[in-house]
Amino acid sequence: MSKILQVRRGTADAHNNFTGMPGELSFDMDAKTLRVHDGETLGGFVLARADQIPTPGDGVGANGQFDITNVSDDFWRETIARCAPAPFTITDSPKMKLNSLIPYTECILGDINTIPAIINISLECQSPDAGYAIGDMVAAFGIGDRTSPAPNVWVDINGLHIRFMIANEQFWVSHKTSGVRTNVTPENWKMICRVYC
Repeated sequence: MSKILQVRRGTADAHNNFTGMPGELSFDMDAKTLRVHDGETLGGFVLARADQIPTPGDGVGANGQFDITNVSDDFWRETIARCAPAPFTITDSPKMKLNSLIPYTECILGDINTIPAIINISLECQSPDAGYAIGDMVAAFGIGDRTSPAPNVWVDINGLHIRFMIANEQFWVSHKTSGVRTNVTPENWKMICRVYC
C-alpha cells in the first residue's frame, strides 16, 4: 500500500473538466473543499464541509445529531406508500383443528381470487397449554424441525387455497414464559390464517 498521498489543486473550472483516477482526491481552491473522483464523472464529487452540515429541521436536531422527530411527514407518507401500499383487505380463515397425523391441512377462501401480499399463520389456544391461556394467539410455533413454517398458496376456480404442510410431525410452540420449545396437545389449539390482499 502506498504511503504517499498526492492531492491535486485547481480552480472550479479546472475541476469541472477533470475526471481523475478512481479514488483520487483533489482540492478545489475556489470552493475551498475536497473532491473525490471515480475516473468517470467530470468534476468528481464534493466532500462535505463543516458549513454544509444540515441544520435543525432537515432530520437533524439542535445538537447536530439525527432526530427522527424532525423528519418530515411527507417523507413518511412517501415511504409507506412505496413499501406498504394501502389499503389491504384482511381476511381470517375459519379456525382449523390441529392434526399431527396427516400430511397437510388446507383451507379454501372462495371469495379471494388473488395471491395475498402477506399471509400470517397463528395458533389460538383453546385450553391452557405450554403456559398459554384460552384466547392467546401464538405466532412462534413450528412443526417437527421446521420453525415458523409458511404455507403453499394458489388460486383456482374455487378461490384461494392455503395448504399448510404437516408431514405427520408434531406441532410445538415456544413456551410462554421460558421460551423453550414445547410440544403441544393438538386438541388444545386451533390454527388461523390471516391474509392481506
